[in-house]
Amino acid sequence: MIKVSDTAKKKVVELMTDDGFNPTVDYVRVGVKSGGCSGLSYDLKFDKAKEDDDKVFEDNDVKIIVDKKSFLYLIGTTLEYSGGLNGTGFVFNNPNANRTCGCGESFSL
Repeated sequence: MIKVSDTAKKKVVELMTDDGFNPTVDYVRVGVKSGGCSGLSYDLKFDKAKEDDDKVFEDNDVKIIVDKKSFLYLIGTTLEYSGGLNGTGFVFNNPNANRTCGCGESFSL
């Protein structure tokens, strides 16, 4: 399960609408890929369709899809949004990550 904070929900709805997606029916696709300074990095984009092997979640009225491989890395993660002085953007609070980089965009297990 992936959780979505209130601040992340507001930003997701805003960005999806700006990009021509409908937040009530379209998805936020969250994934993990190789790369980044800690070995793995997060991938987040909007999608209108899900694949057969996707896991589907809904939290805080946000529909999330995760591919089967990435799901194992993301169990229990909370998607948050930070608009502070240290940078603006989505933040993944992942309890499975043993090490994260300073920017918070990559991690290792």
